[in-house]
Amino acid sequence: MVEPGQYLRDLFTQPVGSAVVARGWVKTVRSGKGVSFIQLSDGSCFADLQVVADPSVVPEGVTTGACLSIAGELVASPGSGQAVELQAKEITVLGPADSATYPLQPKRHTFEFLREQAHLRVRSNTFGAVFRVRNAVSWAIHKFFQERGFLYVHTPIITTSDAEGAGAMFGVTTLDLQNLPRTEAGGIDFKEDFFGKQAHLTVSGQLEAEIFALAFTNCYTFGPTFRAENSNTPRHLAEFWMIEPEMAFCDLEGNKALAEAFLKYVIQHVLDTCAADLEFFTKRIDENVLPTLEKVATSTFAQVTYTEAIQQLEKAAKSHKFEFPVFWGCDLQSEHERYLTDEVFQRPVIVTDYPKEIKAFYMRLNDDEKTVRAMDVLAPRIGEIIGGSQREERYDVLIDKIRKQELPEEAYWWYLELRKYGSAPHAGFGLGLERLVLYLTGMKNIRDVIPFPRTPGSADF
Repeated sequence: MVEPGQYLRDLFTQPVGSAVVARGWVKTVRSGKGVSFIQLSDGSCFADLQVVADPSVVPEGVTTGACLSIAGELVASPGSGQAVELQAKEITVLGPADSATYPLQPKRHTFEFLREQAHLRVRSNTFGAVFRVRNAVSWAIHKFFQERGFLYVHTPIITTSDAEGAGAMFGVTTLDLQNLPRTEAGGIDFKEDFFGKQAHLTVSGQLEAEIFALAFTNCYTFGPTFRAENSNTPRHLAEFWMIEPEMAFCDLEGNKALAEAFLKYVIQHVLDTCAADLEFFTKRIDENVLPTLEKVATSTFAQVTYTEAIQQLEKAAKSHKFEFPVFWGCDLQSEHERYLTDEVFQRPVIVTDYPKEIKAFYMRLNDDEKTVRAMDVLAPRIGEIIGGSQREERYDVLIDKIRKQELPEEAYWWYLELRKYGSAPHAGFGLGLERLVLYLTGMKNIRDVIPFPRTPGSADF
């Protein structure tokens, strides 16, 4: 096992003359004029370690993709790329790679090709950088909430309720699909199923997190969620990770403040810890990555109501052509969101108080009885990145909304009981990890920021 202090990133800071052992995978090998050069990576940082070796020290099997252990001495590097390089004294091939068939040849590959090589694409420069950023984001998320006293709660993956009320859920069953039990009415008899009722993979941990917020005050959940939407687009996944904080004694104002602080904190952490990776994304993927992130981390987010946003967009529509029409009651599309962030405000925007018809049943109804205390945080370049609301804490209002939307009241019995026994004003929001990593890296397809994407027709690896 590689101990702390022995990763390649650590070797770059050790003094010239140090005897070290470097382990990793070969990016490239080239030889000439009595010397061999090996670019070695262990994934710990963006930079590769250049290894210089006499050909007599290089055994057979040192090819692109091979795994090596190299003992040697750090010497000053004559090049400008790094301060030190490794003068090899002994090279051991731990795992050979057939150079003729190894998929990741030293050239630029398309992302489409690399998606077919998910078991190897993580060794490429781009995906190494993506997953270091994803790791930094995950750490920053926990750090942000733990520093503020939030309880980390593990919500269930298998559920019998639909937090979104949308019905796009994956079923979970052990029934024999060739011989399904039937009710007298001809439907599937889920009483014969494993859980005695119809079960699904969760679309959100929010409802269960509310249970903990009404006992521990502040909590958050961070885990996988699933949507059975047949959307084969660069912005949709069937399996993704969600961050969902829930706070008791919190209203929409507090929710907005926490969301802004959270987003700035995570972005600043990535700026501080993934500088080389972000420079790569800015150079190779999107020149606006670093400038945008640096601006967001230090800016004050704009705030407008949905009604005000619609007025701005209707005004813009007189001279700007939108693909989707703008009217009060429409669900804002990505083009509308980006126009607000990139053209109108030129910074992140928090839009609040949406029409109740286009938001979920659990959002608190405003006094006008037309809008709910919902919020969406819109970010430059990508649009919506956080969605949340103050929750409906009033039993009579909540049950009325459930009935009007014809949701199965019996499935939400416990959610309703929370409003009977010590209810309190509370709020929360949700953020898709992949959407955030997409924003931080400038990558264009959400399948390229998750290790093993699950999409319609694809569940490889």
